[in-house]
Amino acid sequence: MTDTIDVKHNSAAQRFEVIIDGHLAEADYEMRGGKIVFTHTKVPEALSGRGIANQLAIAALGYARAEKLPVVAECAFIASYIKRHDEYADLIG
Repeated sequence: MTDTIDVKHNSAAQRFEVIIDGHLAEADYEMRGGKIVFTHTKVPEALSGRGIANQLAIAALGYARAEKLPVVAECAFIASYIKRHDEYADLIG
């Protein structure tokens, strides 16, 4: 697990992102019918194994909770993250 990283919400690109060592890791979403739909999470191979995808999920789901947005997890990683962390189950809409 990596230290806590500073995940940015890039609303113009509809993603949560972090750049580490020149590599972009991201959790993409779309807004549909008042819901936030997570579509894809990508962490470059050079950054794998550092817990970055987990940090992206925490930031993304925290945003959804703060904004009271129901979550649709089309992204397999976000869906599995929610299944492993019951505290986010209530966000599924």
